[in-house]
Amino acid sequence: MGLDYEHMIKARAHKGGVRIGKTPKKLASILLKNGIEHVLMFSLLISILETCSKSDIEIENGFLSEYDFIYAVNKQTEYKCKPGYITADGKTSGSITCLQSGWSAQPSCIKSCDMPVFENAKTKSNSTWFKLNDKLNYECFVGYENKFKRSKGSIVCENDGWSAMPSCYDQVQSCGHPPELLNGKVKGVKKEVYGHSEIVEYSCDPRLLIKGPNKIQCVDGEWTTMPICIEEERTCGDIPELEHGYAQPAAPPHHHGDSVVFNCTETFTMIGHSSITCVSGTWSQLPQCIATDQLEKCGAPRSIAHEGSQLDRNEFVHNFNISYKCRGKQEYEYSICINGRWDPEPTCTKVELDSCPPPPQIPNAHIMTTTVKYKDGEKVSILCQENYLTQQTEEIVCKDGRWQSIPRCVEKIPCSQPPDINHGTIEYSRFSEERKEAIESRVHEHGSKLNYICEDGYRLSGEGAVTCHMGKWSSPPLCVGLPCGPPPLIRDGAVSRQLDSYQYGEEVTYDCSEGFGIDGPAFIKCVGGKWSTAPECIRTDCFNLPRVGIAILTGQRKDSYSSGEQLTYKCPPHYQLNGSNTVTCINGKWIGEPTCIDNSCVNPPRVKNATIISRQMVKYQSGERVRYECNKPFEIFGEVEVMCLNGTWTEPPQCKDSTGKCGPPPPIDNGDITSFPLPAYAPYSSVEYQCQSLYQLQGNKKITCRNGQWSEPPKCLNACVISEEIMENKNIMFKWIGKQKLYSPSGSMVEFKCKYGYRPTPSKPFRTMCNDGKLEYPMCTRSYG
Repeated sequence: MGLDYEHMIKARAHKGGVRIGKTPKKLASILLKNGIEHVLMFSLLISILETCSKSDIEIENGFLSEYDFIYAVNKQTEYKCKPGYITADGKTSGSITCLQSGWSAQPSCIKSCDMPVFENAKTKSNSTWFKLNDKLNYECFVGYENKFKRSKGSIVCENDGWSAMPSCYDQVQSCGHPPELLNGKVKGVKKEVYGHSEIVEYSCDPRLLIKGPNKIQCVDGEWTTMPICIEEERTCGDIPELEHGYAQPAAPPHHHGDSVVFNCTETFTMIGHSSITCVSGTWSQLPQCIATDQLEKCGAPRSIAHEGSQLDRNEFVHNFNISYKCRGKQEYEYSICINGRWDPEPTCTKVELDSCPPPPQIPNAHIMTTTVKYKDGEKVSILCQENYLTQQTEEIVCKDGRWQSIPRCVEKIPCSQPPDINHGTIEYSRFSEERKEAIESRVHEHGSKLNYICEDGYRLSGEGAVTCHMGKWSSPPLCVGLPCGPPPLIRDGAVSRQLDSYQYGEEVTYDCSEGFGIDGPAFIKCVGGKWSTAPECIRTDCFNLPRVGIAILTGQRKDSYSSGEQLTYKCPPHYQLNGSNTVTCINGKWIGEPTCIDNSCVNPPRVKNATIISRQMVKYQSGERVRYECNKPFEIFGEVEVMCLNGTWTEPPQCKDSTGKCGPPPPIDNGDITSFPLPAYAPYSSVEYQCQSLYQLQGNKKITCRNGQWSEPPKCLNACVISEEIMENKNIMFKWIGKQKLYSPSGSMVEFKCKYGYRPTPSKPFRTMCNDGKLEYPMCTRSYG
């Protein structure tokens, strides 16, 4: 029967990802027609079909730079790593080759970290990039320390970048929460952190006086001395009388902090605070009650008229509020009319507003040519030096005699590698060679702009570029997968849900016709506008019985077998089954191969001075025995029978002169021989001893039979059991924490030391040896003084 060339060629082409239409059938017919069934010819045919597929490679954090899906043998292609990743040899790209056995290597892109920006610190390293798990040491400038309060530190390159930023801070410490004051509280809103020299003010609860300064200050991480709240025993006398008014009832005594509220009688208006307070035995100032029809009006304040504050009237009634702003100031001032007088009196200090002095020379800015005076409203442009950026505004304005909003020139902070995006990378093709080198240097100047491109099958969503601004990149775009058309058709199968269009990432499942099964995954996925490789539907029945050597089928033979059906085999006499005795039909192929191995023996071993007394045969099955008998005057040593065991005879006996033989080897305490004991041993026979666990062998482990006597056997020395009770009574402990073993073999050393508060006595040494289960313990006594 000829070879199934069509099936083999088709399978080989499918494995290589080659679509060859009717080629397998045509090639197979040519081979069969010409009677060619030569291995070399078929191999040559197969080598023509061998290719490599892009789908066979998954480059984590990288991608193939070419868009082809199929590559011929010996074709070399380049792959690139995404920004922030490098090849194993430290480069941003590498190459692989398509071989007959597949791709030459599996590419890999590993995480890397750029040299970080240091804040008040420096490093001795000259590297510009670092591999994953690399460590970078840094040192703080004099007078600075890191967050761990140390002048030196280190950071590690991790999957998400550096484990921390190398930042150092001024050694002057801040303060935490201010301490609680008994019977008092902090004025205002509490904060989590208070800077050096910040002040906090306290107040006591009613009826209590504050003793000491009512303010504390943060000084280099420590708060100054706190006040205390004490009770003042002095009380105030009777409540004073108010003309045309009365006090709300309040029973004496009146303690420090107590208040009394007053009201005016009808037709009278109160001037001043409506309540008085007892302070250290004295009442605070009383208000006044003045007849409402006698309240005086306030005139327009003249002192603020020239400031540009326009008032819409010349007289103002009692309790009227006004607001005004003095020239040269941004804040409003307030005043209220109280019975003909303004409280407080509205006043503005006249300032010269017609000119400003020369503008300040801003650090890291170009020196400006200035004049002596600048008119109100005049502007001056600020130009920072190279590599510096104007912060806030680029112009300052002379207003009210002062320069407004003076900016700073801050150093332009470069950016490290731009952010990675899934299924996309930086578009290098737009740049010159000089610009490419700048990009690969992993440092990008402030203002740099980089464009992104997406992999084949993806499109950009959002702004297609990122811009570096003061060390930070703008938000990158997204690469969105393209949709797919209808899935590919397969022979003897179809998809379960047929549509005209499918979204990125959507999957469809194939079902095969009756009698066929899926070869490969049953589903395919839409990835970047293309479907993954579709499966095939192959016949699942098996027809011809498999060849299994001399094994014999136990059941009845049939014309065909369904997928999953099993056949059972057995071996003929003198043969033993190696492995499983079944084969299974799986998708048209027989899986399993029972093997029969000849396990019989021939020609029992010859024994000098002995005769076989069993019936001799041409072949012996595994398990059959042969018995020996020694010729006189010789005596048998060992087993009198040998057994055929899986094609091999067991060890035969010996027939020797019995003069000088030995009996069983002598027993030893806590040990035994390593072999099975015999009733008699020939001269010069040897046996070996071994000790039980934790026992130490002393002497030669091997003894020999000479002149009917065994040589001196070894001893098994007992191990020492360290007594914790004895150690406690003698006030000692193990010297080494890692060697606190309560069992020590004979000959090993054990070291002790005194327990805390005890001293050694001149008794036994503190380093002692275990000798056949015996150990001498030292002693310690309590130390005084």
